[in-house]
Amino acid sequence: MEQLDDIDKKLLRLLQADAKLTTKELAATLGLTLSPVYERIKRLENLGFIKQYVAILDKELLGQPITIFCQVSMRYHDKAFIENFEKEIQKLEEVQECYHMAGQVDFLLKINMGSLDEYHGFVRNKLSKIENIGTLNSTFSLKVIKQSLGYRVG
Repeated sequence: MEQLDDIDKKLLRLLQADAKLTTKELAATLGLTLSPVYERIKRLENLGFIKQYVAILDKELLGQPITIFCQVSMRYHDKAFIENFEKEIQKLEEVQECYHMAGQVDFLLKINMGSLDEYHGFVRNKLSKIENIGTLNSTFSLKVIKQSLGYRVG
């Protein structure tokens, strides 16, 4: 695996905080010229450290203030059922994140909705239609205490 030096790490931290920083602004902060900063960014992209650049939207302004964590347990755990669930969950735009878990729950979904009625409709008309779901357990976030989309860099 490629080693990151201190400048790479600082560059990644800066881009995680604000991906709209220009190469010129990054160079000034890092004490480098434009060309080495540009080359470092391209190298970090090519190596896969930087996967994509995104805009983080406001869920309240989008009318999706309720965050739901839905625990899904499967009836049967053979490969075909698991792969089918993974394929079907990809099609549901309401699901923001999905994790295959170890332990009592098979999958953990993160979903944002505008209301409990909207979530009820989603469960009834879409999620429950996926074959082999045994149980669903939903919990609702009351308040965000900490939210970070960035990763710890070195």
